[in-house]
Amino acid sequence: MFVPAIQGQGTDEQQQKWLPLAYRMQIIGCYAQTELGHGSNVQGLETTATFDPKTDEFVIHSPTLTSSKWWPGGLGKISTHAVAYARLIIGGEDHGVHGFIVQLRSLDDHLPLPGITIGDIGMKFGNAAYNTMDNGVLRFDHVRIPRNQMLMRVSQVTREGKYVRSNVPRQLVYGTMVNVRQKIVADASVALSRAVCIATRYSAVRRQFGSHNGGLETQVIDYKTQQARLFPLLASAYAFRFVGGWLKWLYMDVTERLQANDFSTLPEAHACTAGLKSLTTTATADGIEECRKLCGGHGYLCSSGLPELFAVYVPACTYEGDNIVLLLQVARHLVKTVSQLDSGNKPVGTTAYMARVEQLMQYHSNVEKAEDWLKPNVVLEAFEARAARMSVACAQNLSKFANPEQ
Repeated sequence: MFVPAIQGQGTDEQQQKWLPLAYRMQIIGCYAQTELGHGSNVQGLETTATFDPKTDEFVIHSPTLTSSKWWPGGLGKISTHAVAYARLIIGGEDHGVHGFIVQLRSLDDHLPLPGITIGDIGMKFGNAAYNTMDNGVLRFDHVRIPRNQMLMRVSQVTREGKYVRSNVPRQLVYGTMVNVRQKIVADASVALSRAVCIATRYSAVRRQFGSHNGGLETQVIDYKTQQARLFPLLASAYAFRFVGGWLKWLYMDVTERLQANDFSTLPEAHACTAGLKSLTTTATADGIEECRKLCGGHGYLCSSGLPELFAVYVPACTYEGDNIVLLLQVARHLVKTVSQLDSGNKPVGTTAYMARVEQLMQYHSNVEKAEDWLKPNVVLEAFEARAARMSVACAQNLSKFANPEQ
């Protein structure tokens, strides 16, 4: 995330300076945002970056124990630099969280620089699972960096210490997360496919009950109960692969638009990647566990590959956005879409169906036989109607809390 952060939030000059160094591996960067005390609540980060007008520098400092950077991958042993997020303080005024490029280790002997304290946070869930990643802890003790190492595409600090906001929206910081989350969705298909492959092969080989006259017992995969648990996971693995490809296209489209200073599709891209990250990682983690159960006692053995796969994958439900928090962000996007309908704003992209909200609120299925549900348009319309009704109901309920009298 070090490189995408600079690409999305750095000026052209900053990109020209730092990206070649990263591409040539002359520096190794990490993304230091999460702190011991704050993860999902980015605006609650405590690390400070105070501008010193006398030296034209920022002073990066960890004022509390909970302000320690916690979890950045690659930080514990490897990284020489970080994009660190800190509260910008100018003349005693807090301008919120911004990104800063900070050197952590010497490029000569790899030792931490003065004022930098780094460590590995230790073993994680599972045996060898995720422990190849050197997730680290980082503290700053009044570390000074040049003013031009603040990522300044969205906002700038002048030599005189004046804070200037550009016309670029703050939502640009979502670009980094959009990139990471679309990759997580694609990875969900890979992990679930592995688990389903193991469970399917086991189900085909394993035989249990149903033997007549000394013949072969029935293959487990032929039991309806096994199929009802296994086959939906197989379908999900394919679906996640397709949606991962679509998200990659969406990210590339958004990136091209951002380069042309077109930010119109960024909010939707953020909502889509947030929602699908939550959906696919939760379903995949649950699916891997279900595959373990489908393999009976053998699935509990490390030799099955499933316990290790679960231990490696389950952190995806938490990192790069807690799944419940991400769903709330999607809900906020949908409620905002509903609230804008009265003002004449036409929904676009994945929420385009909201333009037919009045029709969808009156929707009644015309399905006459089970085979009708095999038609994609029938299923899609049912989902659109359900989504529209739930979004409108949620918006109406929330509006009651906005009224002081209620």
